Amino acid sequence: MSLTFHWFLPTYGDSRYLVGGGHGVATTTAGGARPATLGYLGQIARSAEQLGFAGALTPTGAWCEDAWLSTAMLTEVTERLKFLVAFRPGLLSPTLGAQMAATFQRHSRGRLLLNVVTGGESAEQRAYGDFLDKAARYARCDEFLHVVRSLWRGERVDFTGEHLRVEGAELTRTPNPVPTVYFGGSSAEAGRVAARHSDVYLTWGEPPAQVAEKISWIRGLAAEQGRSPRFGIRLHVISRDSSEQAWAEAQRLLDALDPATISRVQDGLGRSESEGQRRMRELHGGSTADLEIHPNLWAGVGLVRGGAGTALVGSHAEVAERIEEYHALGIDEFVLSGHPHLEEAYWFGEGVLPILERKGLWRHPAAEVDDSAVSIPFAGAGAVPTPSS
Repeated sequence: MSLTFHWFLPTYGDSRYLVGGGHGVATTTAGGARPATLGYLGQIARSAEQLGFAGALTPTGAWCEDAWLSTAMLTEVTERLKFLVAFRPGLLSPTLGAQMAATFQRHSRGRLLLNVVTGGESAEQRAYGDFLDKAARYARCDEFLHVVRSLWRGERVDFTGEHLRVEGAELTRTPNPVPTVYFGGSSAEAGRVAARHSDVYLTWGEPPAQVAEKISWIRGLAAEQGRSPRFGIRLHVISRDSSEQAWAEAQRLLDALDPATISRVQDGLGRSESEGQRRMRELHGGSTADLEIHPNLWAGVGLVRGGAGTALVGSHAEVAERIEEYHALGIDEFVLSGHPHLEEAYWFGEGVLPILERKGLWRHPAAEVDDSAVSIPFAGAGAVPTPSS
């Protein structure tokens, strides 16, 4: 199977420095901020599409712009790129969610992917009017996805659960294709829901041994349900022509961080209810020392950012090797980002993807439509055809 790569749309703003936020942490940056205008996000989306990324993840939460509206607008400035829309099922009815997905698919010509986020921190959830605790949120999510998938199959749904109830629910037009459902989570509750409903289970960028354990765990739970999900990983990336250049960039980002900001963010993240967030914090322990936790895997991003907090750092060849290492475990999809997102997309797209293509591990998505129309700029020796005259 060809590897699939997705990029990221920073709908909270971008910078030449690390931008923090998520899991109840207010957005922070060391400077050089770029507002998340539709024009700038469109630049990123078009570049990702040209470089060969299949889709782009858009986050959800109080710290960023709404993912549904932002991506709906960006479908008009892109042609092929899919949008991995993160959304919280507890904040809308399952019938409305199913209808929104069907509408998005119809008007975007099938370019919606869904990243189900069961919930943020309880304080943030309460700000949205959701007062369930973590365990109840996962139980409600299970009910939500049951109803949504039934509606997508064209069924008329009457359902009474512990948290949700619908009567006579149905869609006049079902989505075509049915959106792929991405789902993550490290808790026992998350595992059970993922096993029943996820098409792609997403993990944050932990060291390979820990990722292998997660894959085995979810595979076992899914097998009990007669299901076989695919697996993906969420990582940042710093890829350069040489390892020295890449690590110098990581050090520049680290040097710009204010120790007081690190302390404040880590204090907030330490109160997180998220098992995945706890695992991210354990990778660095709030310290700026020993941040390379596995060859070419750097935990520095997690010092100021909630959620995914690790980055692949190294030469293009080294980053490609780490991707192969994760792929050997069973990871087929990579959701990546970098700072700034526009420039880093080109470093990766023009540096790493051609290496993976030469190894037969990746094809430009447009190649599936028309091989003759695809060329990857600056792909190295032999990539430019010889003129005939």
